[in-house]
Amino acid sequence: MQLINFNQYKKTKSKGKLNKKKVITISIIILIIIVIAILSCIYMFNKTFRNNVDRYIFRKNILENNGPIIELPSQIDKNNILAYDNYIGILNKSILTIYSSNGKKEKELELEISNCVYDTSNRFLVIAEKEGKKLELISGTEILWKTDIDGNIENVFVNKNGYVSIIITGTSYKNVIITYNDDGKELFRIFLDKKSAMDVEISNDNKYIAIGEVDTSGSFVQSDVKIISIEKAQTDPNNSTVYIYPAESKEIITELKYQDGDKLVCMYNDSIHIIENNSDKKIIDVSDTKNTFADINLKNNAVRITENSSGLFANIDVEITNITNNKTTTYNIDGVATGLKTTENIMAVNLGAEVYFINTNGWLVKEYESSTEINDVILGQSIAGIIYSDRIEIIDL
Repeated sequence: MQLINFNQYKKTKSKGKLNKKKVITISIIILIIIVIAILSCIYMFNKTFRNNVDRYIFRKNILENNGPIIELPSQIDKNNILAYDNYIGILNKSILTIYSSNGKKEKELELEISNCVYDTSNRFLVIAEKEGKKLELISGTEILWKTDIDGNIENVFVNKNGYVSIIITGTSYKNVIITYNDDGKELFRIFLDKKSAMDVEISNDNKYIAIGEVDTSGSFVQSDVKIISIEKAQTDPNNSTVYIYPAESKEIITELKYQDGDKLVCMYNDSIHIIENNSDKKIIDVSDTKNTFADINLKNNAVRITENSSGLFANIDVEITNITNNKTTTYNIDGVATGLKTTENIMAVNLGAEVYFINTNGWLVKEYESSTEINDVILGQSIAGIIYSDRIEIIDL
């Protein structure tokens, strides 16, 4: 008779139990992965399920008066309300009051500016007196530099590094464009005799400045985009142009936006183009009357909103196009858009009493619901302001 080694038997039995435990554990993990995959697919493709999950699980829905409130000064005095970086600013009686995302007053800056034009990028805010002479650059809660201008300031622009360009009127030229570095040193001036500057953009690497020009002197309006070397313009402005793209006769340039890699996105009245390596390519058509809004002020993306009608009901498609791979993602919303605001990675679609905050991946970030009509929406890098006649409600994005 063969004797059974008890210790060996015990090890074998333990190993069997261990393997069984492993199988059960692995099975549970696989089951969880399958459930997550199924729920993810349902979330992606079932609108009703996605809306319920966003509202009741992810808590993306925000109701009026549930966030920090900034009370607005008396409407007797005009308020200029703006958002930049992680702040909201209110310019009233030449005082810029700066608030953080929790509604706390951080600082008051005296600007000598009452009715402003401004632009923001990254942590910078450039602000000037509309049709005036005062120009200032702000970062956070501090004034970096200020200067006075000869002529009248029509518009201002700043890139993510703090380089500033301004459009001047009221001189012997149609427009004068002045560019400054981040320390406030004037680098050069561009003089336009016959054409008007509609928009100006400084590249992210500080190498180029793009000017959207419109000539109305002929029998039809002619637009073109001129790209200028900043390095050459500092020594020889008259010979600093590196590329000119003349648009079709019916195309009117409205806005420019530089992306990384010196890609220049150009928005016209009927289309959106991209200029790269001295060649132009049309990427989006916005000529359809159902295209109610379009914007290019996003990082590596452009957006258009298309209205759809079905009987008594209306809905919109928010179409987000990646300019690198030309892939379009669509987010559908029930209702009709009354406004669109964008920042680097976020779009705010205003429906009157609702605002949808959507990211460039096509996912809902927040949904805000109001019991009354919303006057306007402002966007910073990670902050939004819902503007009413007497207050601003802050949304942390």
